[in-house]
Order: sequence, then C-alpha cells, then structure tokens
Amino acid sequence: MILKTISQYITFTKEETKFFLSLLRQKKIRKKQFLYQEGDICKYTTFVNNGCLRTYAIDNSGTDHVFQFATEGWWIGDIESLKNQTPTMMNTDALEDSEIIMISKQDMDLLYEKVPKYERFSRMILENAYIAHQQRILHNACFSAYERYQHFLEKYPEWNARIPQNQIASYLGITPEFFSKMKSQALIK
Repeated sequence: MILKTISQYITFTKEETKFFLSLLRQKKIRKKQFLYQEGDICKYTTFVNNGCLRTYAIDNSGTDHVFQFATEGWWIGDIESLKNQTPTMMNTDALEDSEIIMISKQDMDLLYEKVPKYERFSRMILENAYIAHQQRILHNACFSAYERYQHFLEKYPEWNARIPQNQIASYLGITPEFFSKMKSQALIK
C-alpha cells in the first residue's frame, strides 16, 4: 500500500523502489500498544498499512486530547521530536490491531540524498498535513461542536463507526457526555 500511496505523488524507478523498500521496517502492534509515549524520542515516521492509530496528549487533570487519527494510507509521528530528536510531549497508540511501516530519521535523510524526488513527496505530504492542521484550528475557533462533528462526518465518514465515540469527542474538543447529548439532540431535530 505504501508504494501505491507514494505513486499518487511521484514515480520511482525500479532501482529507487528497491532502495526505498530496503529502508522500511514493518511492525505489527496490538490494540492499546504504544508506538511511543510522552518523554520518548520519536525515531521514526510511520505509515499505517492496516489498522488505526491515534496521537494524543494528556493534560494536568488527566484528560486526553486527541490530535490525530491515522488509518490505512496515513502517516503519523511527532515531527518536532523526529526532526530535533527531543522528547515528545505526545503519545501514539493503536486503537486497533495494526500493521505499520516505519522509516527512521537517518534513513529518511539518506533517502532525501539518494532519491531527491522523495523529498518532494515529503514536502507535499507535509503541506497537506499543514493545511489540515490550519483547517482544524479554524474549525475549533469558529464553529460550534455540532458543526465540527458534521464536518468530521463529511470528511471522514468511515471513521464514525470505527473510532470509539469518546475518542471522537476528544478530537472535537468536547467531553464524551456533551458529545453524547449533542448526538441525541441532533437525531431528534
């Protein structure tokens, strides 16, 4: 799946494909297993081949704040920790049994050097992530919880049945209780 995803942006030669594949590390992680935890250094950028992961932080009161979900074909990782090799403030774990593909920072740097078009691919992925991040900030600042949920359903319709409702509530920035109440009231209207 990773080659299919990349081919939407760039085309590798056979030699480049072979080199790229030689740098990948495949791993299976079980539901609730951590990819990394707060205080760890993020050493890999991770592609979800199968399954579902989430990245979140825990505030001083113990409340989870979900920043990202990643399902098949998505990338996940703490870019700041990966780039600067500093401890992350976030956690990433599996919401489902998952199969992931990882590329270390060192191998990414080597890939950029040996296959410059991969750097172009990375730039396009980061641009898309930045746009999504800006949209998320805009929606959180300007839209009601109900409007945010409607947007979530429109943008990620398959996730509603797949991701636990309390996790969606956290992603939307509302409590599970308010989320439940909001959903029940929306169904009545």
